[in-house]
Amino acid sequence: MAGGMELGTVSRGFRSMFFMLTPNESSFQKVEDVPQYVEQATPFFIGLMVLELLVGVLKTGGSVVTISDGLTSISAGMVSRLPMLLMRGCELSTYMYVWDHYHLVELPWDSAWTWWLTFLGVDFCYYWVHRFAHEVAVLWAAHQVHHSSEYYNLSTALRQSLTQQFTSWIFYIPLALAVPPSIFAVHIQLNLLYQFWIHTELIRDLGPLEWIFNTPKHHRVHHGRNLYCIDKNYAGILIIWDRIFGTFASETDKVIYGLVYPIRRFEILHVQFHYYLYLWKKSKTYKTIIHKLATFFNGPSWKPGKSRLGDHIDNPKVTGKEVPHDPSWSMPLQVYVVIHFLLVLGTYHELIENKMMLSQLTVLGMTCYILLTLTSLGFIIDQRPRAALLEMLRCVTMVAMHRYSYIKPFLPVLAVPTEAFVSLSLLYWALQSCSQLLSIKRKAA
Repeated sequence: MAGGMELGTVSRGFRSMFFMLTPNESSFQKVEDVPQYVEQATPFFIGLMVLELLVGVLKTGGSVVTISDGLTSISAGMVSRLPMLLMRGCELSTYMYVWDHYHLVELPWDSAWTWWLTFLGVDFCYYWVHRFAHEVAVLWAAHQVHHSSEYYNLSTALRQSLTQQFTSWIFYIPLALAVPPSIFAVHIQLNLLYQFWIHTELIRDLGPLEWIFNTPKHHRVHHGRNLYCIDKNYAGILIIWDRIFGTFASETDKVIYGLVYPIRRFEILHVQFHYYLYLWKKSKTYKTIIHKLATFFNGPSWKPGKSRLGDHIDNPKVTGKEVPHDPSWSMPLQVYVVIHFLLVLGTYHELIENKMMLSQLTVLGMTCYILLTLTSLGFIIDQRPRAALLEMLRCVTMVAMHRYSYIKPFLPVLAVPTEAFVSLSLLYWALQSCSQLLSIKRKAA
């Protein structure tokens, strides 16, 4: 009996990744009863990424992802979920507030018609969330995180923005006038999960499905920086919205992925926030308040004298021979970064699982530690001059947190080896820092 229930849970979890749940099994009366589909999908994310890696090696003879890019994408996904530790998601919180105070009609929560109507409504609203995120510079500052990878694989799907969730809720508010929050809570998750599997180059064409659904073929175009790809194919699940509103483009020339001006960095806070700084500096070059505001609320390519969305005349020409940024760094350092990343991933998982049993101060402290770790590992990948000093300070923090049981090993038997490894890490980076300081003093002398 228990085995059958567990198999059913696994089946529902897997089918949720492809929007294959039925209204009967995914309709709930209360928001509290709605499963955390996204959190429960973690094993499927990992499984499908491993499968893609294996198939990629067999099919192409090489890896579809690099350590530096893959870890940065997963780090961005972790960072994007951190606000959920301290508050309910903005989209759902604001939705519930509007529903409680302003809804005009109440569609039945247990009706298949309500379920399918909400599916269409959420997907339609997502199209406009996504389109505005490309057409308004300050919204693009958040969304560009997702486009910053020069690779296209399943890990890219996890490269999410920390700040986009603070504005996307606006577009879903009209649904709150009629659709119960519990049904919205289901579909906002399923819409996001569907978009995971379309981030791959291994699936080339799905035949007739290409006419109706967003597919890997369509979404590859969306992630391209080729001129024909820019600002195209905004769809979440249904590509029909792009066909209706004139933003559809078919895949033709080889797609070159990433931002028009690649950032060539892997440090997570830079990936998340660099474009805000760019907009601020750009606005300061203009004298009038109108131009300063237009910098933030017109399109990313806008300049005085151009249309609201600007144009792409000044874009670097794409030749099709571009090579993704892949810095050279030693294998021992790669192994080191992967091990420490797995350790902080375990800490992150424990924090997500036990957040309700921890004090707000503990949650905040561990959140800061996770951010420190991801930042420090990014410094190492980028080979920043201050990487040794930052990593030494992080290792000091990690030793203290491990000693006071804020950080626990994957298995009890690994407690001593983990503490020994972290202590050796601290010693190594302390020596590296001392060596750098001595070198600086010699140069100064």
